Amino acid sequence: MSTTWLPPEQYAETLMKATAFACLFFTDEEDRPLQLRAVYSQEHPWQWPGGTMDPGERPWETAVRECREETGMTVEGPTRLLAAVYGLPGAQWPYSTIGFVFDGGRLTADRIAGITLDPAEHDEVRVLSPEQWRARMPERDFARLRAVLEARRTGVTAYFDTWGWDA
Repeated sequence: MSTTWLPPEQYAETLMKATAFACLFFTDEEDRPLQLRAVYSQEHPWQWPGGTMDPGERPWETAVRECREETGMTVEGPTRLLAAVYGLPGAQWPYSTIGFVFDGGRLTADRIAGITLDPAEHDEVRVLSPEQWRARMPERDFARLRAVLEARRTGVTAYFDTWGWDA
C-alpha cells in the first residue's frame, strides 16, 4: 500500500469535521445539582451552563464564557474535567460532536439567588436532589447527571459515546 503525501490544507479536507462544546456542572452546598431550563428544547429541557466553542477558543474558555453569558456568573479556574463526550453525526446535526463537562464547584444560596438568566436561552434555574431531577428529565439525560455526580464524587472522569440528542 502506498501513501501519497498531501499538503496540510488538502489533508485537512479529508478529515472528519466536528463541533465542540463545553459546560460547567454546579451544585449547591448540599451537593444538589443546579440546572437551567432551556427555552428551545422540549426534549432535553434541563441543561448545564455551556455551549458551542468559538473559533480559537479552548474548552475551559468556552465554559467560562458561556456560563457568564447564560447566568451572569464569573467562574475562575483551576477546575477539573468531569466528563468527556463524543457523538457521531446524526439526523439533527451533520457533524461529530465533542464535549467537555467541567466541575464548576459548589455555589452558596446567595450566589444561586444572584443568577441572571439570558431569557433568549433559559427561563428557569433549579437546584434539586437527584431523586427530584429524575422525575423531570428524560432517562438518558438523568443517566448523564448521575454519571457526572459519580465522577465528581470519585474523581474518575466519565465518558459518553453520545450526548443523545437524536434519541
